Amino acid sequence: MTTEAYQHLIDKIDAIAGSINHKQNQNPLTDKWLDIQEVCLLLKISKRTLQSYRDNGILPFSQVSGKIYFKASDIEEHLENHYRPTRRR
Repeated sequence: MTTEAYQHLIDKIDAIAGSINHKQNQNPLTDKWLDIQEVCLLLKISKRTLQSYRDNGILPFSQVSGKIYFKASDIEEHLENHYRPTRRR
């Protein structure tokens, strides 16, 4: 095997490894859609509170045939935006 062919093979392996690492580091919830019950359980809130979040534009949602869904990434973003670290003394 020539040095050039060997280097080409190594470059391909590195590209595949990078792709695998990128997929492993992705949040598995990012592309998942959650229904009302799942979101209420996740956030530990009532259905009425969740409806208020929808009505006031706090959480975006999608409605299909009368059923409401929320993107897990939107829930995570909402939690991140309201994160308050502890104060160290």
